[in-house]
Amino acid sequence: MSKSEYIHKSHDVTVLLYHVVIPAKYRKVVFSKAVDETLKETCIEIAKRYQIHFLEIGTDKNHVHFLVQSVPNYAVTKIVTMIKSITARQIFQSHPEVKKALWGGEFWSDGYYANTVSRFGDESTITKYVKEQGIEKEYTVLHKETQLTLFQ
Repeated sequence: MSKSEYIHKSHDVTVLLYHVVIPAKYRKVVFSKAVDETLKETCIEIAKRYQIHFLEIGTDKNHVHFLVQSVPNYAVTKIVTMIKSITARQIFQSHPEVKKALWGGEFWSDGYYANTVSRFGDESTITKYVKEQGIEKEYTVLHKETQLTLFQ
């Protein structure tokens, strides 16, 4: 799948895109052409078995950027956990030298970065779209956060 597509299920239609960045353990430089190839092949296999489509994968020596599309049944943490566990196992199996470079037996760092990606526009575009809905075009804002205060 080269670009995002609508995923049609019995009761919903979705286009859920995520930009996920996962660093290698200790931010060690572990990615080489051979490791990159194993990572790519493993992700292609993941896509065949699970409802996770890898639209783009890019490495940068000590971390990987994934642009993935999935279904609402999978939370971002589930997607990340699947990617981490399956790819780590395969990389360690195919490249034992990488396991020696990383003490502790873990390939990926505990953390990750995730962000939603919109195929249709940014926050202001969606806000404008929502305002223009309705028969009378009378949109009433019931609540609007001016600053994200969650988790601060």
